[in-house]
Amino acid sequence: VHGARKVWCTRRMWRMASLSASPRKHFLDLPWEDVLFPHILSHLPLRQLLSLQRVSKCFRNLIQLYLTNMRCFDSSQVGSHIPKAAFCVLLRDNKVLQQLALQNCSDWLSDKELLPVIGQNHQLQQIELNGCIQLSRHVLVAISLGCPNLRQLSLAHCEWVDGLSLRSLADHCKELESLDLTACRQLKDEAISYLAQRCNKLKSLSLAVNANVGDTAVEEIAKACSDLEHLDLTGCLRVKNNSIRASGWQARFVLSTV
Repeated sequence: VHGARKVWCTRRMWRMASLSASPRKHFLDLPWEDVLFPHILSHLPLRQLLSLQRVSKCFRNLIQLYLTNMRCFDSSQVGSHIPKAAFCVLLRDNKVLQQLALQNCSDWLSDKELLPVIGQNHQLQQIELNGCIQLSRHVLVAISLGCPNLRQLSLAHCEWVDGLSLRSLADHCKELESLDLTACRQLKDEAISYLAQRCNKLKSLSLAVNANVGDTAVEEIAKACSDLEHLDLTGCLRVKNNSIRASGWQARFVLSTV
């Protein structure tokens, strides 16, 4: 149903665009922020929005204003590969993002492109950076200091995450509910324990594929995170059965070492 609605919206936009030059049609005279943004543009993928910019100067202004007020940016909606320059232009003026997903920017995304976006978007609640291996610990520190309302953070296979930057996250993002640290192999028990003590609202935590994680961290998580529902310990070879059982009293699902 949702897909059909997107198709309908797309067809309607192109039809209106083709007729907007007619004196009998006034599609762009509709209230942009009250009507066009929430009821039309919000149902279109980014790729189609970018195509609409080519219809006319007025449509370009419409789309640029929409991008400035966009709450969610998912790079996968643009295509399998988004150029660096396009990314910078798309988010240059946006200061109201709440969700940011950049998995398919991993080939080129660096601190230079991402830090300005983080620095001007203090309302971010969900960030996905899985596999973005060219970033540095400075990104996590910037997220910690600039996004106090962060709820979900995915950093799977980001081996640049270290103990100091994780401590910064724990100190400043107390509302965290979901954190994916899969294959963040610099992290050890001390940093994980510190996180658990300060981010006790966690409901989902992945520490998978990290041979440095041991019983101490798991036992601290079990003690401090009473709301925990999912704990992924797959591949954590130093975690023994006793600590898994201990965490099982409070975690609804525990994926043990394999």
